[in-house]
Amino acid sequence: MCSVTVGVGRSSGGSAPGRTRGAYDGDVSEQATGVTAVVEPPLSRAARKERTRQALLDAGLRLAADHTLAAVSLRHIAREVGIVPTAFYRHFDSVEQLGLELVDASFASLRAMIREVRAGEPEVNTIVRNSVEVLVEHVHAQRAHFHFIARERFGGVPAVREAIGHQLQLFERELATDLARLPTMDTWSSEDLRVLANLIVHAMVATVEQLLAAPANRPDLEQEIMRTARRQLQMIIVGAASWGNPR
Repeated sequence: MCSVTVGVGRSSGGSAPGRTRGAYDGDVSEQATGVTAVVEPPLSRAARKERTRQALLDAGLRLAADHTLAAVSLRHIAREVGIVPTAFYRHFDSVEQLGLELVDASFASLRAMIREVRAGEPEVNTIVRNSVEVLVEHVHAQRAHFHFIARERFGGVPAVREAIGHQLQLFERELATDLARLPTMDTWSSEDLRVLANLIVHAMVATVEQLLAAPANRPDLEQEIMRTARRQLQMIIVGAASWGNPR
């Protein structure tokens, strides 16, 4: 992309202004007709490589929209981006590796956002409410990624399926560590904390699946899904409190 600022003046002969060249044609400062252009320098080689790499990820995500990644070939992805198949290997070793990158991209920012919600010592109901809101916000922002995760979670490429499972386990471990700091759970065993974290993560996964299945023109349905998700998490936590303090 280039940013061009043009000042047009008329020559004494009244000729039309000349054509300004694009950023990849070289810098243009001033033409004989009085046209002055300021052009950003071309992208560096590293920037061009990163742009192509991202384009390949986006193409893989689009092509896997209606079926699993296992049905998408390297040639299809390369053709979608407009590069020769051999150029694909400058960025990824295989379609499988591209899929693993998509999994990492799908989970990385969500984990960071949920971690921020749990930071400090907020009240449990506040954590529940904010966690659901962050989850819904992220599904809206990364809808294609979440559709990809939902499709690949139980089928498709084995390595990608395992990576999704690993990411969910990371969620559970982080959550179990945070739960252990709560006053009502600081004496729980690591196994009980892991089971509770597993229940919470599975409830959130179910919420994501419902959000993906909901029609885009039904905000009322989305609000109902959010209310149900909050109640589910609150019930899990209330039950957990009773488990930790048997009568």
